[in-house]
Amino acid sequence: MGKIIALANQKGGVGKTTTTINLAASLATIGKKVLVVDADPQANASSGMGVDIQKVDASIYDCIVGRIDPHEAIYTSDIEGLDILPSHIDLVGAEIEMLNIEHREQVLKKVLDQFLKEYDYILIDCSPSLGLITVNSLVAADSVIIPVQCEYFALEGISKLLNTIKIIKTKLNPRLEIEGFLLTMFDSRLRLANQIYDEVKRHFQGLVFKTVIQRNVKLSEAPSHGVPCILYDPSSAGAKSYIALAKEIDKAKK
Repeated sequence: MGKIIALANQKGGVGKTTTTINLAASLATIGKKVLVVDADPQANASSGMGVDIQKVDASIYDCIVGRIDPHEAIYTSDIEGLDILPSHIDLVGAEIEMLNIEHREQVLKKVLDQFLKEYDYILIDCSPSLGLITVNSLVAADSVIIPVQCEYFALEGISKLLNTIKIIKTKLNPRLEIEGFLLTMFDSRLRLANQIYDEVKRHFQGLVFKTVIQRNVKLSEAPSHGVPCILYDPSSAGAKSYIALAKEIDKAKK
C-alpha cells in the first residue's frame, strides 16, 4: 500500500513546491513509484515537472468535481516511475463548488485512495493557505512534511498549522502524523540560519529531519527548464540533499 504525504505550510515561499518536485524525483530515482498531486491553483509543481498547464485537458479539479476518472488525469514525467496529477487555475473555484457536497472534507481522499495500490508514495503539494483544499489534503494524507525556511519569519504561523493538524487528527483523520519538519534554504555561513536551525531543533526535537536542504542556485534554476534538479544537475548540492531526504523518509517507512 502506498503512503500519502502532504507538504504543507500556509506561509508562502518556504520550499513546499521545490521539495515536492525534488523529493518525488529522488524517491523515483531510488526505485519507488511516485505520484505528485498538485493541489495548488498556481500549478507550479505541474509546470516544474514539464506539464504545459495551458494545454492540460484534465486536472485535479476535474477529479474533485467528479467529471472524470482520476486515472484519465495522470501525466507521466521524464523520470521513470514518476507521474503527476496536475493542477489548474479552475481549482480556485473548487472550494465553492464543494460547499454543497456531503462530507466535502473527504473528497480528495476518495480520489487518491484509488491510487494506493499503484504507487509507493503519493506527495501532495498544498497551496499556501489553510482552506478547504488544504484540509482535504490533510484528511487524505497519512503524514505531513512541514518545510521551514531558515529565515527571520520561519516560525511565524507554524502554531496555527499545528493547531489545524491537531483538529483534523482529532475530528477527521486520526492516522495523520507529522512526518517531519524540513529546514530549507539553509546557509551555514549565516548566523541567523544557524539560530533558526537551533530553535526548530529545540522546539520539535526528533521531528526535525536530519537532512537539511542547502540554499542552492540549481534548485532555483531547474523549474524554468521543467525538470527536477536531479535531471537538471544531478551533481548539485540541492540534488544530493533531496536524495538524502528520500532515503531518510523511505528508511523510516520500513
